[in-house]
Amino acid sequence: MKKDVIVIGGGAAGMFCAIQAGKRGRSALVLEHGGKLGNKILISGGGRCNFTNLHTGPADFICANPHFHRSALARFTPHDFLELVERHGIRYHEKKSGQMFCDRSAQEILSMLKRESVDARVEFRFHCPVHSIKKKGRFLVETDQGRFECESLVVATGGCSFPEIGATDFGYRIARQFGLRVTPIKPALVPLTLSAEDRSVFNPLSGIAVETIVSLGDRRFRGNILLTHQGLSGPAILQISSYWNPQERIGIDLLPDLDADDLLWRERDSAKELKTVLSRHWPQRFAKAWVEVYADSRPMRQYSNRELGEIAGRLHHWEIVPDGTAGYTKAEVTAGGVDTDELNSKTMEARRVPGLYFIGEVVDVTGQLGGFNLQWAWSSGYAAGQTV
Repeated sequence: MKKDVIVIGGGAAGMFCAIQAGKRGRSALVLEHGGKLGNKILISGGGRCNFTNLHTGPADFICANPHFHRSALARFTPHDFLELVERHGIRYHEKKSGQMFCDRSAQEILSMLKRESVDARVEFRFHCPVHSIKKKGRFLVETDQGRFECESLVVATGGCSFPEIGATDFGYRIARQFGLRVTPIKPALVPLTLSAEDRSVFNPLSGIAVETIVSLGDRRFRGNILLTHQGLSGPAILQISSYWNPQERIGIDLLPDLDADDLLWRERDSAKELKTVLSRHWPQRFAKAWVEVYADSRPMRQYSNRELGEIAGRLHHWEIVPDGTAGYTKAEVTAGGVDTDELNSKTMEARRVPGLYFIGEVVDVTGQLGGFNLQWAWSSGYAAGQTV
């Protein structure tokens, strides 16, 4: 079978690219190795799909080339996607900081894309794993369902996160086959694990959340940290995880809205114990456990001024060295990927392989938490779809 465009991968980026190509009159075929489309769309935002962020900008992404993604993001913006959502009558709301969610269900976004696909005459093949790809003028794609030929081949296979719903490293293997560089990959937006010693202290506190600012170098993220059986999760931890590398220390401000020196100084003559003072601002069990490990709880009046100063410093900069991450099974995205120096930023086409495109998560562009990664899927898919 011959097509103008073949897209490998039926996720957000792949579907959106095929739709754009179909609207331009190109015959588009999407090859999906699983049995369903848009698995990650359905689990995004707790099932309500955090489909974009109104404040999306280049600084919200991690990329070896901080300028690469500017063009695609400018050509198809969050407001462009919002217009599409409104055209399909999907009700939505802003949760916080520009994060846009469906009022009802993520299924509405997937249904919208399916309707757009029908209008654009996009064809889908399911349970259709790709076995080999060759380029002899046109691309020859061998699959379980036979050979397909195309002028433009788009790789939209995603990263390695969520292997239980079919994620693999296939896209990176395609890039390497054609001689393209792939930057090191790692789990991102992922919980961090703690050492056995730290887990013994905090395991009993699993489920407790504390409002913090988490920092690593010049990166700072405000939000809850959530104690888990393995270590730390929650929005602030997920954000910092994308920047964290093994052996690095992260700092946690446990009292982001208070001056710890002032708080402790006002209680310095009190008979209250430190854990009692801190339990006004933290869950009681967390205050008890943290103080037992880091401050030896006793009546406030028994601490010296030096000791209070040290405790105040630790409250604003509690240092943790994570043991690792929870891995790809818990990661929302994969950081790293196809080197952006290999791609045309306006079209997503491989510079050295005409007709070969890479879009979405498989590319070395990783968004922060809050709808940015789906916006990258729409924007990069649109950029390629306007050219293939």
